[in-house]
Amino acid sequence: MKENRLRKLLDEGKPTIGTHAIIPWPRVLEAIGHSGAFDYIEYVGEYSTFDMEKLEDFSRAIELFPNMSSMIKVEEQTRGFIATRALDAGIQNVLFTDCRSAEDVRECVRYVRPETPEDGGVHGAGLRRTMLGSNPGAWIKSMQDAVIAVMIEKKGAMEELDEILSIKGVDMLQFGPLDYSISMGKLDKIRTPEIQDVQKEMIKKALAAGVRPRVEIGTSEQAKPFLDLGVRDFCVGHDLMIILNWCQEQGGEMRKLLESV
Repeated sequence: MKENRLRKLLDEGKPTIGTHAIIPWPRVLEAIGHSGAFDYIEYVGEYSTFDMEKLEDFSRAIELFPNMSSMIKVEEQTRGFIATRALDAGIQNVLFTDCRSAEDVRECVRYVRPETPEDGGVHGAGLRRTMLGSNPGAWIKSMQDAVIAVMIEKKGAMEELDEILSIKGVDMLQFGPLDYSISMGKLDKIRTPEIQDVQKEMIKKALAAGVRPRVEIGTSEQAKPFLDLGVRDFCVGHDLMIILNWCQEQGGEMRKLLESV
């Protein structure tokens, strides 16, 4: 079974760099892999469309690159089903959204971990892709190694942050300013120091508790303030937004050139 690159880097205390894929076309993933720039690709399932076969195709494409791992961002509804099917398709790590309490986070951990006495999970073995050509022991180890990341993007989750940070199995946290602002009834303040201070508080508490704070940025130029706070885990850019921005920039410039002749 393929080594979980993200888990290895976290265990070694090393920084990590990921990028987002909303387009689940394997050739897009292969292009990212050939760059050699990223430790993992996060499939943003929450914002995309997929079926069970696409999850397997995503995994196969990532497996072409020994030094790259995979993650799926799982939405709230049916998250247990999506997380377990994605993991058993070969996606190695999970980012859970929309947790409102520490109990929600505990439930997410249980979805991932195998149903053994020592792990306390509810993820049972099944004749799916990760079991073919493998053995139960290797499958159990892969579920134990799966990195569990959680979005802190709801009022309730921020209020119970200290308890969430104490939950065994939570490896990474990421602040979600948009959903947090909505849950607070402060959408008009999303880019204000008030919301930024909440993110800084989450980062500082996570670092103090030994949980890795991950930050999502659009470009490398945006990393500096978070590096200064001690953040060493980043997920950079979305394929869909890169295409949109390129089209707006280059298409707009071509339009101006043609209108000037």
